[in-house]
Amino acid sequence: MDLNLLTALDALLEENSVQAAADRLHLSSPAMSRTLTRIRKATGDEILVRTGRTMTPTPRALAIRDEVRAMVQRAGELLSPARTLDLPNLRRTFTIQGHDALLGELSRRLLAGLADAPGVSLRFLAEPATDTADLVRGHADLDVGAAKPASPGVSHEVVGHDRLVAVFRAGHVLAEEFDIERFAAADHLIISRRGRLRDGLDDRLAERGLERRVVSVVPTTAIALQTVAHSDTVVVVAASMSARAVADLGLRSHALDLELPSAAVVLSWHSRYDEDPAHGWLREECGAALRDALAAAV
Repeated sequence: MDLNLLTALDALLEENSVQAAADRLHLSSPAMSRTLTRIRKATGDEILVRTGRTMTPTPRALAIRDEVRAMVQRAGELLSPARTLDLPNLRRTFTIQGHDALLGELSRRLLAGLADAPGVSLRFLAEPATDTADLVRGHADLDVGAAKPASPGVSHEVVGHDRLVAVFRAGHVLAEEFDIERFAAADHLIISRRGRLRDGLDDRLAERGLERRVVSVVPTTAIALQTVAHSDTVVVVAASMSARAVADLGLRSHALDLELPSAAVVLSWHSRYDEDPAHGWLREECGAALRDALAAAV
């Protein structure tokens, strides 16, 4: 069925005139006459019959006129860009996956602002151990991490950048005197969801003729900081996103005199949500929360 016939039928029943309906839809009169013929065949009814110089709707046409009008209006609403968001009445569950340090800041800051959206629920998931197509498959609404997406059809926003610092317990020898040689000589933890024993820090140390010993690899920042708090290990983390946990655990941090790239903070989502007002609200809230966290630690 050609659903364009509904629009034409609505115009014909509103105008009771082939010419007026044609003008309304920016068609020629012959084109509208042909469309009326198709409508008659589809409905099995004359719809409009000529009475003198005017046209009169049939009983069937009168019976369906309001329903046709409602259907055309509803179709117009569905196919028009959604311009407004009724946040108090929004009913939706958003799934956000990402690095645990970033999710820690987001969960704390976003939950405090959900009073304006009582029907919204947030599901936080840890980033997977391997790269997946969760955004493409619809398993996640938003990804929060350090890498820009490589998949086609995935949009992203770089919210900001975080500097990397070394973290250790208050009684560690590095708390007494910190330099790169002492830092390299310490026992190191690495945070890696894939269990990698090396990262870019090893390359920078090698440029100084230094090598570190990695004694453990853990999957999350939370585990790493808890381990550091109760051992003589040291770990490198993003300063702003870990600042609260570092303070709560009574840990110490120190800048690194190495040419390390800053850690990007990136929001990624599937492009199908680009024009979705509710998803746009979620991105704005997440972006603002992360920017606040970055600014708070400066």
